[in-house]
Amino acid sequence: MEERLQKILSQAGVASRREAEGIILEGRVAVNGEVVSELGRKADPEADSITVDGKKLNLGEKRVYVLLYKPVGYVTTMKDPQGRPVVSDLLKSVPARVYPVGRLDYNTEGLLLLTNDGALAHALMHPSHEIDKGYLVRVGGHVSESQIQRLSEGVRLEDGLTAPAVVTRVRESAQNSWISITIHEGRYRQVRRMCEAVGLQVVRLKRSRYDFLEIGELKPGEYRLLSAEEVRRLKGDAAKGPSSGGAPHRPRPERLKAPFRGRKNPA
Repeated sequence: MEERLQKILSQAGVASRREAEGIILEGRVAVNGEVVSELGRKADPEADSITVDGKKLNLGEKRVYVLLYKPVGYVTTMKDPQGRPVVSDLLKSVPARVYPVGRLDYNTEGLLLLTNDGALAHALMHPSHEIDKGYLVRVGGHVSESQIQRLSEGVRLEDGLTAPAVVTRVRESAQNSWISITIHEGRYRQVRRMCEAVGLQVVRLKRSRYDFLEIGELKPGEYRLLSAEEVRRLKGDAAKGPSSGGAPHRPRPERLKAPFRGRKNPA
């Protein structure tokens, strides 16, 4: 299938689409030995020989983007020396070898993004881009206003003070409380450690949102491929950062939805 050259170069990781246009205009790209120095030229990445500065473009395998509902009891690695179930066990029919974007610990469930697009994964995980990650947390007992305030303002952990978060009370019962926590950092077991630091015991933890992506109707162990529009939005958000200006980063809170309410035997 033919596509514009700047798109092919961008997908291959040579440069952004804007930068790729400059590379083409400079006459550094050739298709089947013919130098291309004007925009608008198309090529078939599977059939044509495309070179940049005389070197053949390594297009690699097709990019795949997967949204998985990781169940409790799986580790976010491709292999585990302890023999525990790994998330790749749930992706046998995915047409490429994909890798997790960040991690969810063994006892945490929820949304996990996986891809073979290394450039996008690196950008999404880079702390400067402040990608929101939303969690629904069930804790034992009552949650006080002072605990919510401390979580919201930042908690001192052994690896430093956490960034401000959006923390809201969702509902309470006699034994447990539900709260939502939205952060943009990606520290190891961060939400659990934040709760422990203010005296809250986590009974169940679910990541319900990553940037604009949500679990939706997926059940634990199920996955779907992202649409082209979702991939485009992710790449756009990954390219943004605090340095781009605008209002200060303020993540939005999570909401507790009915499918999560009704499940039994929480992790």
